[in-house]
Amino acid sequence: MRIVILCSSVYSESACAMAVRMAQSGYVPAGALTLSTLNRGTLLRKLGQWGVRDVARYARAKLIPSQSGGQAQLRNPYLEPALKDRSGIFRTLREVASAYAFPVAICSDQNSPDAISLLKAWSPDLIIFTGGNILSKQLLEIPRLGVLNAHLGLLPEIRGMSSPEWSLLNCVPLGITIHSMDTGIDTGPILQSYELPGAAHCASLNDLRNRLIAFGVDKMVEVVAALDCGTISAIPQSDLHKDNQFFVMHEWLQQRAAERLTQSRVPVTGVNG
Repeated sequence: MRIVILCSSVYSESACAMAVRMAQSGYVPAGALTLSTLNRGTLLRKLGQWGVRDVARYARAKLIPSQSGGQAQLRNPYLEPALKDRSGIFRTLREVASAYAFPVAICSDQNSPDAISLLKAWSPDLIIFTGGNILSKQLLEIPRLGVLNAHLGLLPEIRGMSSPEWSLLNCVPLGITIHSMDTGIDTGPILQSYELPGAAHCASLNDLRNRLIAFGVDKMVEVVAALDCGTISAIPQSDLHKDNQFFVMHEWLQQRAAERLTQSRVPVTGVNG
């Protein structure tokens, strides 16, 4: 099966981890298409999600390896098992591509004529989306088996942005959904949904999101293998008529979601030896 990865930056940890996991499972990508690191849309989205301080800290960690051993610092520590290399930690998608021998191309728009032409030349059976533009119908129709996304919420109950936080506020179990993308927002057919094990042990909303991202990478590998074997098929979503699409959450509501997460934690009790 020929797989292509779409991502928002060569520094995307989730894209790097996805490429490594796929290659380790026998699905070395036919290529990876990424937006420029300085893409305006990506920067604005990260600023909105993380804030100026966290974006600056992330940029420094990626561009300037830490003093201890010269290794890159990870924003998401749960991706470290996938990103470990014999010489340290994979820092960019180019490093992963060099290790596993696949091409990486940079574009300003994944829907541009040049990007579409390149994707067609790579002739993928499947595209895995880890970030970037809202995809056009023309792009979505390129791969034989469609474009897959690991959504950080259970569909169809939770669609759109800030999915973990909205899940907490709406009392929907925390988890991820591997689904085929269509021209709607998280409305494509579902291949598999998974509740996050150990969600009650998450220390914060950021910790929760990191765990979900890493969980999604691992489960994507399982779904791709099942697709390759023909043992899984996509099922259209129900309740699409309901208004289950959410947007970036206000800071006040984020605090309420964090409180819900705190209330759900399982207390740890000591054992006297």
